[in-house]
Amino acid sequence: MGVKDLEDLKKLSMLRSQIDGISVEKIMSTEFPTIDSNSSIANALSVMKETKYQDLPVVDNGTYLGVVTYSSILRKKSVSLDAKVKNLIRNIQTATVELEITKLAEMFISNNCRQIPIMNGKKIIGVVQRNKIIDIVRDIKALKEIKVWEIMTNPVEAVKVHDLMDDALDMMINEDIRTLPVIDETDRVVGVVGMKEIIDNNWKKDNKTIGDLAKSSRSQITVESIATTSAKTIEWDSDVAEAVSIMVENGFSTLPVVESNALVGVITEYDVLELISACRERDMLFVQISGLEDDEKDYTDAIYKDIEAMISKVSKIYKPESLNIHVSRYNEVGGNPKYSITARLYVNGTGIMMKEVGYDLTKTMSDLIKKLEAAVVDMKESKVSFRNRRK
Repeated sequence: MGVKDLEDLKKLSMLRSQIDGISVEKIMSTEFPTIDSNSSIANALSVMKETKYQDLPVVDNGTYLGVVTYSSILRKKSVSLDAKVKNLIRNIQTATVELEITKLAEMFISNNCRQIPIMNGKKIIGVVQRNKIIDIVRDIKALKEIKVWEIMTNPVEAVKVHDLMDDALDMMINEDIRTLPVIDETDRVVGVVGMKEIIDNNWKKDNKTIGDLAKSSRSQITVESIATTSAKTIEWDSDVAEAVSIMVENGFSTLPVVESNALVGVITEYDVLELISACRERDMLFVQISGLEDDEKDYTDAIYKDIEAMISKVSKIYKPESLNIHVSRYNEVGGNPKYSITARLYVNGTGIMMKEVGYDLTKTMSDLIKKLEAAVVDMKESKVSFRNRRK
């Protein structure tokens, strides 16, 4: 079975029943770290480092308030480490033990988070981490036989061995990603570097703010000196189940994908979640836009108008299945933000990845949507694209 088989409604219904037959209780963790809203940012970072949880539920007197995340802390470079966690609380969707797994996977995509709190009233009784959901792929035959190239992220962001640590950190913050492949001059994968390595290797007691990471001699630290060099890779034509096994057993959220030792993409927990979410029963195209700030949501009407126009044209060529768009921004402290917008459009069982950068949110989004439309036309006219390759 491949991704294209998800168009078969009978197969899709059977597959959805298998996935949703697994209970939330089976995959949730009942032991997890929490932090109170009056704790300091420094304390939150310490708990994250000790427990390896990058998203911490914020709980006051037994009441769940939201989460504080690694990425939200790193994005606020000028925030004092003595500042209170309550200033960075992020509201994400919560779930109950009765929720279907396919809906839970969709929530991970909508919230772009690493874990979903499981609630009983206002009390948090557990968390489901992303790796627990993707692990079910290994037990479902129809999913585990899908090939890596069918769902991987391509093109891929990467850093070279001699790039600076600051450059890697900026790329992670600006692109809202937490792990980057490290490549040599021949595009061969020699390691990976993540936010964890940057914090663990470069955090000093004299730091006063997150931005202090980029100061003094530390700004000259190379990626090579802090990267994990024992990184594993997977061939582009391997089964998804093999990739998931490597990720789950080694605690990887991102796995570099290679062809003849050259980097051609990455498969992430997010990619697998999109696959599981695609099995959810829907009456119409699933569109998800994440990363917009509250003051930017006034632009959604114009954005959806562009999306509707694009989908109307695309539908005459191929069947659109889902569209996921994520907005990240540069230079949040001072000046006008520069937007980096990525999108993945599934049509006819094929994933199309696009990215656009610009200072005007609506124009950048509009340009991105036009590129997606052009890519669908190109896909019809040519079978050369990497994602359409067959053995």
